[in-house]
Amino acid sequence: MTANIISGSLIFAAALLFGGLGGMLSERAGVINLGIEGFMISGAFFSAIGAYYAESAGMGGLSPFIGLLAAFICTTIFSGMHALATLKYKANHVISGVVINLLAANVTFFLVKLLFDGSAETPRLKNMFLKISIPFLSDIPIIGKALFSSYPTTYIAFAAVLLIGFIFFKTSLGLRLRGVGENPGSIDTAGINVMKIKFWAVMMSGSIASLGGATIVLTTNGNFSFNTISGQGYIAIAAVILGRWNPYGVLAGALLFGFAQSIKDQIQILDFASSIPTEVFYMLPYLVTLLALIFTGRKTRGPKALGIHYDASVR
Repeated sequence: MTANIISGSLIFAAALLFGGLGGMLSERAGVINLGIEGFMISGAFFSAIGAYYAESAGMGGLSPFIGLLAAFICTTIFSGMHALATLKYKANHVISGVVINLLAANVTFFLVKLLFDGSAETPRLKNMFLKISIPFLSDIPIIGKALFSSYPTTYIAFAAVLLIGFIFFKTSLGLRLRGVGENPGSIDTAGINVMKIKFWAVMMSGSIASLGGATIVLTTNGNFSFNTISGQGYIAIAAVILGRWNPYGVLAGALLFGFAQSIKDQIQILDFASSIPTEVFYMLPYLVTLLALIFTGRKTRGPKALGIHYDASVR
């Protein structure tokens, strides 16, 4: 059971990690991003559609990767809307993010019905990601299968933490990105285009977060429906806050919430669980999220310029 809990934690954490990293990227550039739920919904939809049509075209073995790529590219439709609204037209960041969530949920649901003769969900995929075992490491007793036998998306998610951490803290690009979220006026004075950095941060935020939705479809669900994401994007936002806008902190937050979801699934199969309403178990991840924010919220501080519209003409 221990191995199952660890393995499940990593699988659930991968989706949250993509969402959290995407949200963190945007917010470190000073743009509040509550649209992570919408980006994950978009990623789930486009990954299901891309993989399904790839299967129909006879590319079964490649279809999960095509679905992943479709999510990454096509979600720029929604991230572009958020960037345009907040940066060009200076709309309220929070309202824009909420609108993105509502728009993505309803547009994708409408398109599913339109493409599949009124069905409320896409057809189940025949080809999904399979677990890959790392030689030797996966043979370690108890933890080997749990830690080193997982889906490609899990390995990609953890590699993304290392890559983004390196960019953030070891490169000039990362310094500029963090500077834009803390003091955009100083960055502008240095001759760097603040709005360009903000724009690309929001665009990449949506694409990275979309991989979280794609992960859910291509590893566990196998199809897309209206409730595929079910609030996972909001938990990813909580991981950003809990992780204090640091990629390694976001990783810790995602693992915590992934663990809560894994525990939920494991408890449900125990004998005593049959006498407990199912809804109680589904509450667990959200309850853990709420408690984590209550106990850590006072100690967190976001980027100083987060949510503040920047005008280069006023410095």
